[in-house]
Amino acid sequence: MPALRYNHVVNKKFYITTAIPYVNAAPHLGFALEIVQADTIARYHRLLEEDVHFLSGTDDNALKNVQAAEEKKIPVKKLVKQNSDKFYQLKEALNLSFDDFIRTTEKRHINGAQAFWLACRKEDVYKKKYKGLYCVGCETFYTEKDLINGCCPEHKTKPEVVEEENYFFKLSKYQSWLKEIIAKDELKITPEIRKNEVLAFIKRGLEDFSISRSKKRAHSWGISVPNDESQIVWVWFDALSNYITALDWQNQGKLFQKYWPADVHMIGKGISRFHAIYWPAMLKSARLSLPKEIFVHGYITVNGQKISKSLGNTIDPFELIKKYGTDPIRYYLLKEIPAYNDGDFSEKRFREVYNADLANGLGNLVARVAKLCEKADFEFKNSNKLIDWSKLSQFLNEYRLNEALKFIWEKISEADHYLDKNKPWLLTGNKLNEILTDLVSKVKEISILLQPFLPKTAEKILKQFQGPKIKSEPPLFPRIK
Repeated sequence: MPALRYNHVVNKKFYITTAIPYVNAAPHLGFALEIVQADTIARYHRLLEEDVHFLSGTDDNALKNVQAAEEKKIPVKKLVKQNSDKFYQLKEALNLSFDDFIRTTEKRHINGAQAFWLACRKEDVYKKKYKGLYCVGCETFYTEKDLINGCCPEHKTKPEVVEEENYFFKLSKYQSWLKEIIAKDELKITPEIRKNEVLAFIKRGLEDFSISRSKKRAHSWGISVPNDESQIVWVWFDALSNYITALDWQNQGKLFQKYWPADVHMIGKGISRFHAIYWPAMLKSARLSLPKEIFVHGYITVNGQKISKSLGNTIDPFELIKKYGTDPIRYYLLKEIPAYNDGDFSEKRFREVYNADLANGLGNLVARVAKLCEKADFEFKNSNKLIDWSKLSQFLNEYRLNEALKFIWEKISEADHYLDKNKPWLLTGNKLNEILTDLVSKVKEISILLQPFLPKTAEKILKQFQGPKIKSEPPLFPRIK
């Protein structure tokens, strides 16, 4: 694939992560959105010839995983392995390019999470008795003011009352510092609306938070608190550290030296508080550098309601991929779900978008141009035309992936218009060759721009149009009837 060059520092490092989802159930379309977004950004930075490290993984230690295993009457270890394997299988199903996949039950993570606990300033960690409202779905305590009609705002369930002695982290100490670094974009939160939400949350006043739970309440599942076997590390304190434990931070490993700090954490809006408030404070306490940016995407909704395992409205990405193919699913997620907001999914809308944009749009243009070239026995001489990435790069640098695809589809419309205006089927000789050269160049430009988004499709088109002779091939996207 041609690399991009436009006043860019070659071999600069780029470290990108997704959140690590709970494995109480198989993956749903909501996580597929996040990992496809991250994959697109990772592929783009590889085209910039940057040294990219792309991390994903699973959170095996959540209490909800334990509850799911108990419901199924199978060992927790077996359940988390089964579901974690399914998350890993998204790599092939969605054509993902992550470099590492970490599970929080791995030895490297357990050692690293315990080392991270010990690295936090001693005065920031203390033990106290506590009574609070705990949502297992979120794995966090809520106050009455956080609830909506007495229910968790995220999972619409009533939290349980928990009373026990736990370790706490002194978050209140970091309130002014957090407010300052986020307001000044020293820790950049994209988009602006999410930044403002985080600042509003900080302004309401930060309280210290519990970072452990009793071994009994955790059903003896999770990572033990160093030097206190009676307590299990709170799942978020454990999970957030995956971004450094995967780099072998605990041994000051080469990956950590090379890639930390993260250039971007890609997460859903429901967990922005943990990443934008708790995580930087924990890193500061452990005297570690902060991530450079947090990109917060919206949700996929079904009939306006967030996709959620606990709400029972999940959509299986594997079934959709089996039915429609990898790149059509990637396209819908990236184009139809606004990067900064929520977006709805329905199969009816999917089929409409598939037929309009892929079958009648990109697929039809490629088929028409290839057929004209074949009929004219046209020989394409590579023009080595430089591709202008500046506009697309602007969208990608700001994670506006839906707008980036809209820009590429405008180029498809322009090529269609050029074809219809010049009517090459009525031409012969030099004029025909000139028009076909322009058309092939346009198709190749579109396919090159598509590489981060629809890698298989881009590769197919580039192969078909490499020349010198260009032949018709079966439709890229057969119409769905």
